[in-house]
Amino acid sequence: MLTADGFDNAILGTTTSWEGVEVMVYSVTKCLEILMERDGMSEDEAVEFFDFNVAGAYVGELTPLFVRDYID
Repeated sequence: MLTADGFDNAILGTTTSWEGVEVMVYSVTKCLEILMERDGMSEDEAVEFFDFNVAGAYVGELTPLFVRDYID
């Protein structure tokens, strides 16, 4: 299983992908909070960095999944 470096506190758990492999699942909200607190990014900077460098980085069938929080 692959993990996203520096985002251990954003782990929600694991799931089975369409390919039938177990992958790590992360909270997008927590990932953004980590970038803002750890790296001193604004919210806009964190979103741009996350979307391009973290969520946008496909590294094969073991690529982690990132879940946006449900807001009712």
